[in-house]
Amino acid sequence: MRTWITSLRPFDALTAQAVLERTTDFREAERFIRLFHAENPQAGGLHARLRDVSRDVARHGTYTHTYEELEFGARVAWRNSNRCIGRLYWRSLKVRDRRQVTTAEGVALECVEHLRVATGNGKIRPTVTVLPPDTPALRGPRILNDQLIRYAGHRTKGGRIVGDPRNAELTDLAKALGWQGRSGRFDVLPLIIQPSLGDPLLCNLPGDAVLEVPLVHPEYQWFEELGLRWHAVPAISDMCLEIGGICYPCAPFNGWYMGTEIGARNFADADRYDQLKVVAERLGLDTSTERTLWRDHALVELNVAVLHSFEREGVTMTDHHTESRRFLTHLSREEKAGRVCPADWSWIVPPMSGGVTPVFHRYYDTSVLSPAFVHHRQPPSLPSQARTWFG
Repeated sequence: MRTWITSLRPFDALTAQAVLERTTDFREAERFIRLFHAENPQAGGLHARLRDVSRDVARHGTYTHTYEELEFGARVAWRNSNRCIGRLYWRSLKVRDRRQVTTAEGVALECVEHLRVATGNGKIRPTVTVLPPDTPALRGPRILNDQLIRYAGHRTKGGRIVGDPRNAELTDLAKALGWQGRSGRFDVLPLIIQPSLGDPLLCNLPGDAVLEVPLVHPEYQWFEELGLRWHAVPAISDMCLEIGGICYPCAPFNGWYMGTEIGARNFADADRYDQLKVVAERLGLDTSTERTLWRDHALVELNVAVLHSFEREGVTMTDHHTESRRFLTHLSREEKAGRVCPADWSWIVPPMSGGVTPVFHRYYDTSVLSPAFVHHRQPPSLPSQARTWFG
């Protein structure tokens, strides 16, 4: 199936302030190069490399990472992600170096290929695709979608939202730019890509790049009638990969899902699919008072269905108890290596049964380390006349 792509509008003109903001700080570059050589002593030539980087920054305002530096930097960025509980396997991250891709069509195709590589046959592989960085002369590309795969949130005339309310604004923008969704609950949104040069692009994801899992329950046959499903790969696409003072603004990356991300957040939250009461009523629970703990009961069964369904389809997923133990193993390894392991307690503790997981009963270092995946310093420029461009 072909990906279709439609033109939007170019980036804003280059400004002196933008050039200044995208000039590499040699101190950050030096810290990274020293870190790389400290953890990769076989690389050798530290002083020669620092001399080359210093010269390039002085002449061009930036420098170029070797592939080995890029691979190491991306993996350490995952290792430093304080909101991620699944960092035990940070060394296994597959790094796709696509810094040579210069066209919007190329970025779109690399995003599609990323999903295919990461998905495999359901054996999800942690993957990052690194596209061109920001430089003093040119911005790197960006993706407006926060994940490569997101379900639309369609606004109805009655004020309801069909689908995922979280994505209502992005859905509005996509429609204003010419996208025509089917107004269903699980319509996959197109990617909105801002390239380095030229017009931004609207790109539909081909069906073979989006693996979805229909949800069923191991005991309740009626659960299938709810018509729920979710995509297999959680690929973050709106964060900047910062390595040694260089920002790669388009570096989509993924691990695999922990069940509660879908069962206790995406389907349970009141501002998302809000399915707890639906499940509770089908279970025959008394929802007239909170004292029956109907929410808790429904939440457990919803999460049972998520884990069961992914396992039945052969798609990689972990549960919050297993992942909590794995995180403490990771923490122990980092401490033995003499490294700080930053963690945000509010994200590390699972959104379900947190008190009975081992990650609950301790404090964590809250340091902010680099390299890292970070949110962009400036929001993307949106098409201001989008409604008039596609009649």
